[in-house]
Amino acid sequence: MTLSYSTDIVVFGGGVAGLWLLNRLRNEGYGVILLESNTLGCGQTVASQGIIHGGLKYAMTGSLTGASNVIADMPARWRNSLQGSIEETFDIDLSNVRVTSDHYYMWSDTSMRSKLKAFLGSKSLIGRVRAVPESNYPSFLADAPAEGTLYRLPDFVIDSSSLIEILADHQPKGIYQTNPSTIEFLRDDSGSVTGTLIKTKNKTVRIATQRIIFCAGEGNQALIEKAALKTPQSQVRPLNMVYVKRPKLPMVFMHCIGSNFSLTPSLTITSHQDKMGITTWYLGGELAESGVTKGPTEQIHAAKKLIFSLFPWIEFDTATWGCFLINRAEANINNNYRPDDACLIEEKNVLVAWPTKLTLTPVLADKTIEMLHATSVKATDREHCAELDSLFNRPSIANAPWS
Repeated sequence: MTLSYSTDIVVFGGGVAGLWLLNRLRNEGYGVILLESNTLGCGQTVASQGIIHGGLKYAMTGSLTGASNVIADMPARWRNSLQGSIEETFDIDLSNVRVTSDHYYMWSDTSMRSKLKAFLGSKSLIGRVRAVPESNYPSFLADAPAEGTLYRLPDFVIDSSSLIEILADHQPKGIYQTNPSTIEFLRDDSGSVTGTLIKTKNKTVRIATQRIIFCAGEGNQALIEKAALKTPQSQVRPLNMVYVKRPKLPMVFMHCIGSNFSLTPSLTITSHQDKMGITTWYLGGELAESGVTKGPTEQIHAAKKLIFSLFPWIEFDTATWGCFLINRAEANINNNYRPDDACLIEEKNVLVAWPTKLTLTPVLADKTIEMLHATSVKATDREHCAELDSLFNRPSIANAPWS
């Protein structure tokens, strides 16, 4: 038995980008359903450190790169959404999303290279970055024995799980968990995709649609291949993220700029509470990027060495350490180099989307809506199909990997 249903758009992927698109597109009047193969936010979103940043790390060379130009205004835009001030941007009300820190620091040690890199980075973002006098240092640096330079950035940190929860709560209907192996794509005589076919235990569901959007992070490549698309290609850049947890660890939100010439901070720290309320430091930056070839023991040893050298006054004897690999999925548009911006590629009525960075998610939604308007995809007043609710479960929200 076949259930036939039509909607304007089907979105594949229930991470932050897919859920953001679902919200923005429905606000534009489009009929949209979202399909997720696992839990909402699993993979990149829930593994994100949650930093909404203005591109300081991309300006380490002292000149504004394409990446830092694109991203510079994003903290202000996100703050507007977090305050519910969305009238001008048509963004999403995120006033109930938990902000774990409303600021972010950058710390450079006393080495000449490190000071120079921090100085050039801050000069490239004049008016956005300011030096912090020692009298105003945060409490966790009060006992720091080393001299250095501390900057306060316009960046801030959100709880990624909270963001997913709020985006999903805004849309109580039309988010379904599906098995990728049960999905096929429908085509017209020209080869353009016109919908999707989903086989369930009791029924085959045929969904006709004007456009399909792949926004599934690392899952995009498998979808691209299944839809036999030629132009879009995905790439991954792995990280080996480390976490350390101990009761009463200070809450730290900071880039630590090293003495090498890497454009990535030697360590990027965010702080979180696990399910037991224990403070967890989540460690990214050069540590995570250079650690992808290391096993857990070697990577944790490298993390301990770095942490002990940067924070010798903090006790870690009773701390618990762990690490895990996570892939950052992006569009492969320039010989495996990282894209500067959110990317959107259309082929055969399929839009393949990558936000590139959490911070750029609103930009991806802008680009998607602009492309739909440019290709005359008009919103229709589609009624929700209640029968779909009985055929598919709504996915739960993913747990943070360090929780």
